[in-house]
Amino acid sequence: MSGGIIAIVITLIVIGGISLSTVAYFALQRHRADAVAMAGYRKLAEEAAADQRLLLGELQELTGRVAAVEQLLRSVDER
Repeated sequence: MSGGIIAIVITLIVIGGISLSTVAYFALQRHRADAVAMAGYRKLAEEAAADQRLLLGELQELTGRVAAVEQLLRSVDER
């Protein structure tokens, strides 16, 4: 009788180990997929920040042009 119990316990330990290994494998695969997605989001965020810097430069240039036009209009009004 105790030989049968030992066999059942060993079988349960083996099945538990296989189950645990399978769950750990799929968790690792999910983590890798998340890491790839996060790398894509990071790249997108860096591109957005670079685009914002370009837009800021263009906005500053336009602000300077508008100031020059305002100054020109003021000088015309003064005459």
